[in-house]
Amino acid sequence: MPKAIHMMVRVLELDRSIAFYGKALGLTVADRFDFETFTLVYLRNAEADFEIELTLNKDRTAPYALGDGYGHVAFCVDDLDAEHERCAGLGLEPGKIVAFDRDGGLMARFFFLTDPDGYRIEVLQRHGRYR
Repeated sequence: MPKAIHMMVRVLELDRSIAFYGKALGLTVADRFDFETFTLVYLRNAEADFEIELTLNKDRTAPYALGDGYGHVAFCVDDLDAEHERCAGLGLEPGKIVAFDRDGGLMARFFFLTDPDGYRIEVLQRHGRYR
């Protein structure tokens, strides 16, 4: 059975992105591989083996066009309100908390963050299918 292991995003400044993901989501560098024309940095935390791969193309100076195909990557937390407050306190400008109801009950509560390169990150309350 296939297992999800990572997602990759292209970034312009590794240090800026590593700092953001560490501050916002508690991700730390698991591995770093430097090549002549690019660098790969894998980030993770103790909650799961799934990683975010940051790819720095060394000759790139212009921001990437994200297009309309990318949606977001999602993380769940035990206390969404506390996490929202923490992110706001760090100056990360979290979006407002939104609640989705379905069939008379809560389906999801969440907010979004945006990383330095414009990638959206959904932060969900651990609940139901979001574990």
